[in-house]
Amino acid sequence: MTWRTGEVSVLTLLAVAAVGLALGMGGLSFHYGEGTAYLSDDPAACVNCHIMQEQFDSWVKSSHHIAATCNSCHLPEGPIHKWVSKADNGFFHSWAFTFRNHPDPIRIKPRNRNIVHANCVSCHADLVHEVLPDQLDGRGATCLHCHKDVGHAAWR
Repeated sequence: MTWRTGEVSVLTLLAVAAVGLALGMGGLSFHYGEGTAYLSDDPAACVNCHIMQEQFDSWVKSSHHIAATCNSCHLPEGPIHKWVSKADNGFFHSWAFTFRNHPDPIRIKPRNRNIVHANCVSCHADLVHEVLPDQLDGRGATCLHCHKDVGHAAWR
């Protein structure tokens, strides 16, 4: 096939259409899902998905609502780790909620449980530095083992 000025192949048009469709659907999903809300530190963003209402309501009743937001506990420290985790969780949360393939009740994944544990230890280092490790190795107790209802009091 020879290329002449002004000619566009069918394959090129299909590729451009596929990219346009993907970007359009992604943009629509981001807009419909109120994606910009997740760029903030506002806990109300977590209730954009109706499945999170119980967790939000229980956080409001918890002892931590005065001192910690969802991001304080559920995201790692450091700007790069925080945004990588937000993107990772955002993708998988939107996928699970869109296709309704999440467990009910929802459960925290092990890597996110490790983040929560590290944040507990970081905030409460003066109380737990000799008792618990800041990183989990699969052995021993974790903060969540005994205190699973602290951030989400009165939740299931």
